[in-house]
Amino acid sequence: MSAAEPGAATPGGYDRRRELQAFDDTKAGVKGLVDAGVTSIPAIFRHPPASLDLDTTYSSSGGDDAAAAIIPVVDLSGAPREEVVAQMKAAAESVGFFQVVNHGVPGELMAAVLSGVRRFNEGPLEAKRRAYTRDTARKVRFSSNFDLFQSAAANWRDTLFCELAPVPPPPEELPEPIRDVMLEYGEAATRLALRVLELLSESLGLPGGRLREMGCAEGLNVVSHYYPPCPEPDLTLGTSRHTDADFVTVLLQDGTGGLQVLLDGAGGNGGRRGWVDVPPLPGALIVNIGDLLQVHLSSLFTTPWLIVCFLRFAMVDRCLLCLARAVPCSS
Repeated sequence: MSAAEPGAATPGGYDRRRELQAFDDTKAGVKGLVDAGVTSIPAIFRHPPASLDLDTTYSSSGGDDAAAAIIPVVDLSGAPREEVVAQMKAAAESVGFFQVVNHGVPGELMAAVLSGVRRFNEGPLEAKRRAYTRDTARKVRFSSNFDLFQSAAANWRDTLFCELAPVPPPPEELPEPIRDVMLEYGEAATRLALRVLELLSESLGLPGGRLREMGCAEGLNVVSHYYPPCPEPDLTLGTSRHTDADFVTVLLQDGTGGLQVLLDGAGGNGGRRGWVDVPPLPGALIVNIGDLLQVHLSSLFTTPWLIVCFLRFAMVDRCLLCLARAVPCSS
């Protein structure tokens, strides 16, 4: 095993695997490091310079207004349906990653789920330890980095995972801070995902229910990422560059920012390529067309997608992202 491989020990005696295991055994996550008062991040979280040195031309050369102009915003109410369908098709063909407003998910519910996730992560350590597991058979689980022992560098985040469909967990399995809101939020996010799938179907000239009939929204996972303050934000990431291995992701971010998406140069925007900020838009939800849906749609839309996201630390405060992911039925 080379020193560059996950879990490798260096010639100087640094045992990465041992440090990973010691961190995981605390069951306190990244928040536990922050609470312990770390002033420098452990080596397991340090990313190689190449993964941090990304082209962020769009992010630095126009601010939020320029970024907002690149990321489409689709208004789901008010306009005639054919106009909404046209907006959806344009957004899917140009970027495949867009924000939706007037989407039907109450603002109070979005605020409540963010508040609940925040209270869980900032609440008693023993409650988090009870939920901490790497057993993927559990419908509700808390951990830090699902790929902790496989990735080249860990991300600075903790995650609360809830599998809500096709069979929801018993309410008592949900941590108390989210017990009264998570199932309701999951139902609302599912309705929105189904609406997006319906509009995408119609934009292709297909019956509105076609994608739903193909099983694109039978399962639902709500994945809530908590990003604590980082003492050395230039050395790590909240989320490494990735694509979403699902049908549709409905993403709720708080007002902190940091989320970026890669324009691959194949769609609109003059064929330009680079990372662009996705500035928080009050009341909006973000829709990301996932890998599995792209398989169904790539032969139908004129533009091939490469929808890659990551979260860079540009803050000293904590950040929250809640992702409702439509996935294949696992039962």
